[in-house]
Amino acid sequence: MWIVVAGAILLVGFLLLTWFGRWGARWGATPEEIAMPLPGDEWLEGGPPVRLRMTRAAWVEAPAEHVWPWLAQLGRGAGWYSYDRLDNGGRGSARHIVSWIPAPRLGDAAPIGYLRHLEPGRELAWWLGGGRFLGAYLRGVMLYRVTGEGARARLVVRIQSDARGLLARPATWLFRILDTIMARRQILGIQERAERYGTRRDDPARPESGARDQFQLYHAICADGAEVGVPGKEDAPKWRAAAIEDGVVARST
Repeated sequence: MWIVVAGAILLVGFLLLTWFGRWGARWGATPEEIAMPLPGDEWLEGGPPVRLRMTRAAWVEAPAEHVWPWLAQLGRGAGWYSYDRLDNGGRGSARHIVSWIPAPRLGDAAPIGYLRHLEPGRELAWWLGGGRFLGAYLRGVMLYRVTGEGARARLVVRIQSDARGLLARPATWLFRILDTIMARRQILGIQERAERYGTRRDDPARPESGARDQFQLYHAICADGAEVGVPGKEDAPKWRAAAIEDGVVARST
C-alpha cells in the first residue's frame, strides 16, 4: 500500500511542478508578447529539437529611462536582483546605479554568456553558447526589453534554450521550474528598484566601497577588459573567449 501512496504523491508533485513551470514560463506576458519575434530568437535555429522558450513581462510604474540603467548593469557588477543567497553568493545586489560600472558594450562577458545584441535604452540580449546542466548540453538566449508608455514602462524578458543529450528533456523540464523561481524574482527586483529608487546614484545604507565584488560575487569581464566580481567564479573568461572567437570583441581588446 505504501508504494501506491508514495507513487501517488510523486505523481501529484510532478504534475504540480509541471503546471508551475508552464505558468511561470509566460508569467505576466500577453499572448501578443509571447508570440512576437524578438532579437535572439534566430540564434537557436538549426539546433537540437528539444527547445524551451519562456516570455515573462511586467508593468513598471516608472519611465523606461528609469528602468534601463538597472538592466544595463545587471550581471555586470551590480548583481542579479533575485535571490541573492542563491545566485549571488550572499552578496546583496545593488540598490543604486553603481558609479564604476561602464555602459554595456557588445562582448561584455558574464556567467550568463556574452552580450551579443544591444540597442541602448531599449534592449539587450546575452548568448550562452553551451554548457552542461544535469547531464545535458544547453545553449541559451536571455533578452531584456523595456519600452515606455508615458510615465510607465513595459518590461519583457525572454529566456530560451535548446538541449541535446540523453537527459535533454528532463534537464529542460527542471530548468524551466528553477528559472521560473529565479526570473520572476528578478523581474520584481527590477520593478521595485526602478519604482522606488529611480536612477539614484548612491545608497546611504550601503555606500560604495570601491571593491569590484561588493555587489556581485560572480566574475564578469567588460568588453574593454575591466573585471568585476571574484575571478575564477563561474565562466566569464570562457564567454569572453567565445566573443573574441565570434568576432564580437577584437582580439587586441
